[in-house]
Amino acid sequence: MRLGYTPPPTFRDALDHAHELVIAQTGADDFGSGDYLPGLKVLLQSMDYDPRFSEGGRAMAWSIVVDVLRGRNEAVKSMKATPGFDARPILSPVIITGVPRTGTTALHRLLAIDERFQGLQTWLLDSPMPRPPLETWPHHPQFRKTEAQLEAQYAAAPGRRAAHHRAAEEVHEDCMLMRQSFVSNLWCSAWSAPTYDAWWQAQSEAEAYKHLHRCIQLIGSNDPGKRWLLKNPGHIENLDLLFAVFPDAKVIQTHRDPAKAVTSLVSLLMQLHPVMEEGRAEQRGAIMMRRETAKWAKAVAKAERVREQHPGKVLDVVHADFHADPMAVIESIYAFIGMDIPDTLRPALLQRIEEKPELAHGTHRYAIADYAMTPEEAREPFRAYIERYDLLEKGT
Repeated sequence: MRLGYTPPPTFRDALDHAHELVIAQTGADDFGSGDYLPGLKVLLQSMDYDPRFSEGGRAMAWSIVVDVLRGRNEAVKSMKATPGFDARPILSPVIITGVPRTGTTALHRLLAIDERFQGLQTWLLDSPMPRPPLETWPHHPQFRKTEAQLEAQYAAAPGRRAAHHRAAEEVHEDCMLMRQSFVSNLWCSAWSAPTYDAWWQAQSEAEAYKHLHRCIQLIGSNDPGKRWLLKNPGHIENLDLLFAVFPDAKVIQTHRDPAKAVTSLVSLLMQLHPVMEEGRAEQRGAIMMRRETAKWAKAVAKAERVREQHPGKVLDVVHADFHADPMAVIESIYAFIGMDIPDTLRPALLQRIEEKPELAHGTHRYAIADYAMTPEEAREPFRAYIERYDLLEKGT
């Protein structure tokens, strides 16, 4: 069970209560501009109407909402306590994106061993602040809280370790900062939220990208000379907004057969279902499969249109190529971003490739038939995309 708070009788009436809980914890009542409020209100209303929460799931969902709101509050508090944090521009960040489950995490963590990069560690996404010295992390209350929350989540859903293991000290996705604006696809992922989903799909995430930019400036303010390495699959749906805040970004887009990638994603998301909701697992899985297929097909189509306006800004990495010859792919990435691979770094890269730490917690197994869809149905909305990047592997 996630460490957290007693849920209110109704979520839609708990907007002020959520703020009061955060203020009591942090001692600060500034949440920044009010752009987050419409999304938070719709989310709370959806939480009363859409999911069939279990008792534990209801408490967990409420705790997630309050913790994310607290993260926003602490980010604003830390910005006010760090004058000049936004004085330096973020120069040519390297940003990994692509349909989820196309190898973005493995690639991100592999590149992150290069100490010339800085990234967003999981615990700092929960509580944005200027990144403290590494040796002090275990002594921070927020670091220990993040560790405890991750362990509680894996205890509740053990299969998530194999599917997508996270650690407090490792780099993670910047979407965890963007969801502090409460206009985020993540709020459609953990429990049934079609009411929020319908609202979210009609919104712009422009304010979320502005918040992300400021949070990155804040977290990196003690390391202004280090180049940023970021990752978020959701950026393929918003490359226009990404380039608006990071105009000189170097983007790496990963690609994989969508019938495999989207099925893997749905399998990952569904692992929390027994914890969060009661019943309807089969129906929810089938609905989610069709929703995620449509969402990511739309995202890759939009990405292609935006990329045409930013020639030379995106490098393509096909999942099968990365698995067949990862070092060749890494070399092409370093050439693309204009950096060398020092002789001291190459052995560390090769060692991590050989060790495959992403498999240390077991193998994530899934089958598209479990979600009432065939591979052909999953691929159909992606037909042009699959042909463009030759994503059909032999025997599929």
